[in-house]
Amino acid sequence: MTPMEKVLALPIWQGAVVAEPLGGGITNLNFLVQDQARRAVVRIGDDIPVHQIMRFNELNASRAAHAAGVSPAVLHHAPGALVIDYIEGQTMTPADFTRDAVLEAALDLVARAHRDIPQHLRGAALTFWVFHVIRDYAGTLRDGESRHLPLVANLLREASELEKAVGPIDLVFGHNDLLPANFLLDANRMWLIDWDYAGFNSPLFDLGGLAANNGLTEGQEATMLQSYFGTVDGGLWRRYRAMKAAAALRETMWSMVSEIHSELDFDYSAYTASNLSTYRASLDAFRQS
Repeated sequence: MTPMEKVLALPIWQGAVVAEPLGGGITNLNFLVQDQARRAVVRIGDDIPVHQIMRFNELNASRAAHAAGVSPAVLHHAPGALVIDYIEGQTMTPADFTRDAVLEAALDLVARAHRDIPQHLRGAALTFWVFHVIRDYAGTLRDGESRHLPLVANLLREASELEKAVGPIDLVFGHNDLLPANFLLDANRMWLIDWDYAGFNSPLFDLGGLAANNGLTEGQEATMLQSYFGTVDGGLWRRYRAMKAAAALRETMWSMVSEIHSELDFDYSAYTASNLSTYRASLDAFRQS
């Protein structure tokens, strides 16, 4: 059964059904579906062990995120398929985050997710510790004889340096994949979508990922930390910069692994190069702090 056939075979549709591929996904295949009752987005994808994606976790997090008021409703699920309510809105880009209002709305949404989702979460939940992910990715790159193997040993040494600098953490429920495309802005509010990597984590990871993935300026980062924590000192800045670098390294190694394991039509080599550049700049900023 093809992904489209799987979408059309779901038992929730009423009357005539029209489905079309929805671009933007770099982990799943997404489809926009219209039937007589509603428009919905269908995410097609099985567990992805090399990325530690478990669909039971995505489902539980998606339901809790909706209950917390930060994400669209889950309409249906089946093995390898998740159906969520369609939001008519604008997908964010890094350029959008240069606007103070967009950054403020995103920070409010992330803080609410961290605070409120655990109040609604049911069943088993995963932990997302970026330094474990990095070490596991290194093993996957070795197993797959990646072209990036000459970089791996040094990246692991740098990751250990960053992990030591992060030190003890507070624990929240993180989204852990704050790419700009995972924020939607409709006529009334902002939404946060795609909970593939959700799990308990340090808030610094989401904040660092938000900054690294959207090219925030140092001034915007200061505003972000002040908004989230209230009080900001040199120690927090150093821990934050370490986690920001780790977030960029994780995205880089995610792409390296995807180069050898993903079958989606996406230029992972270019994505690796772009994120490696972001990581190097973030590492330099951390070391200068």
